[in-house]
Amino acid sequence: MTIVNEMVKMKKGYNLHIIRTDKYKTNTIVWKMKAPLEQETVTMRALLPYVLQNGSATFPTSTALRSHLDDLYGASFFVDLAKKGDYHTMSFSIEIANENYLKEEDSLLDKALQFLNDVLRNPLVKNGAFDQEILESEKRNLKQRIQSVYDDKMRYASMRLLEEMYEEDRYALQSNGQIDAVDPIGAADLYNYYEKAFSEDEMDLYVVGDVDEQQVEQIVDRLFTMNDRQPTIVNSNEIPIRQGEPKIVKEEQEINQGKLHMGYQTKVTFGDPDYFALQVFNGIFGGFSHSKLFTNVREKASLAYYAASRLESHKGFLTVLSGVDSKNYDQAVKIINEQLQAMKQGDISENEILQTRAVIRNQLLETIDTSRGLIEILYHNVVAKQNITIDDWLEAVERTTIEEVTAVASKVELDTIYFLSGEGIS
Repeated sequence: MTIVNEMVKMKKGYNLHIIRTDKYKTNTIVWKMKAPLEQETVTMRALLPYVLQNGSATFPTSTALRSHLDDLYGASFFVDLAKKGDYHTMSFSIEIANENYLKEEDSLLDKALQFLNDVLRNPLVKNGAFDQEILESEKRNLKQRIQSVYDDKMRYASMRLLEEMYEEDRYALQSNGQIDAVDPIGAADLYNYYEKAFSEDEMDLYVVGDVDEQQVEQIVDRLFTMNDRQPTIVNSNEIPIRQGEPKIVKEEQEINQGKLHMGYQTKVTFGDPDYFALQVFNGIFGGFSHSKLFTNVREKASLAYYAASRLESHKGFLTVLSGVDSKNYDQAVKIINEQLQAMKQGDISENEILQTRAVIRNQLLETIDTSRGLIEILYHNVVAKQNITIDDWLEAVERTTIEEVTAVASKVELDTIYFLSGEGIS
C-alpha cells in the first residue's frame, strides 16, 4: 500500500502538489519559494516574509489580518525561513478546518487560498515601497532573531563551524541574514526585491488534507497567475577535501561548558545511491540514543554533557555536536575519531543496524504524522530534483546492509574542528 499519494502538476510559474488524505484533522496549505543563498540578498529575503505577514492591501493592519483568520474558523497563518543546502527557502503556511465537517455554504478552502494569494500578490505597498512602520518593526525583530544565535552558545558554535568550514562558500550564510545588513534596507529596496523574488524564485504550492483535487485545481487556476520562469540552479562547487590535518579553531567566551563541534564532508547528498546508507550510518554513529557517540563519549567515558551527530541532506555535511569541559577536549576528540574509524573498519553489529533501521522508520512515520512534517519530507524532492517516495525511503533503509554502511563510512572525512571554551581555560 502506498503511504502517500502526491499529485504534482506544473502550473504557470509554479508547481501544484496535492496530497489527498483524511488522516489529518485539518487541511494545510503551504506556499514555498526557493532561491540560491546570496550574500547580497540573504538579509532582505530573511525580512520579506515577516513584512508580508503583517498586512496586505485588503487587510492593511495585523489586527485586520488576524480578524479575518478568526472568521475562517480560527485559521492559523505563519511564515518560516530555512536553508536547504545552497538554497534559501521561504514558507507561507495556512491551516484550516476540514470544511466537510462545517455547515458553511461558501468553500473555506477557497477563502483560505484567496487569503494566501492576497498576502502574497497584493501586499501593502504605497508608491513602490512597503509600509515604513511595519518595515522598521520587522527590522528590529530580525535583529533580535540574529542576536539570539549569539546568545545560544550551541547554535553559535554551529554557526561558527560553518563559517570556518565553508569560509568561501555560500553555505556559510545564515538563513536569518547578517545583522549589519539589516539597517540599510529601505522600504523601496525591499519591495524591489519582492518583485524580483516573485518573478524568479522556484515556487511550489502544497495542499494537504481531505480535499477534492479537481476543486483545488480550479481554485488555484483562478487565483494564482504567475509569470513563467526558469529557476536558478546552483552548481555547487565541489568542496575540496582538506588535505592533511583538519582545520582547528578555538575561541574563548564567558561560558561554563565548552562546545566542541566537528564538521565532516560525506560527499553524499539526497538522491545519491548511497544516501540511505548514509542515513543509517548517521544513526549508528551519533544520530540516536543508542549510537556510538552517545554510548562511548557520554555514557562510558563521561566526557560530554551531550554527544550527537546531524546530517544535512543537501550539502553532504555532517556535524558532531558535544558539550565538553576544556580539560577533556583532547580525549573527547580522540574518542569521537575512534568511533568513526571503527565504522570505517566495519565494527557494526547486527543489533546496531536493526535498531537504527527501526528508529529511522519510526522517526519518518512520526514526521509524516503531521501535514507540515509530510510537506517538509516531500520538499526534499524539489530541492534535489528527485522523485523519491516515502515508500522508496522506507524500503531503501530496510534493505541497507552493514557492508553498505561501512562503504559510505569510508567517504566521511573530518574537515574542521571548532571549540568554544571558557576564557583562560582552553
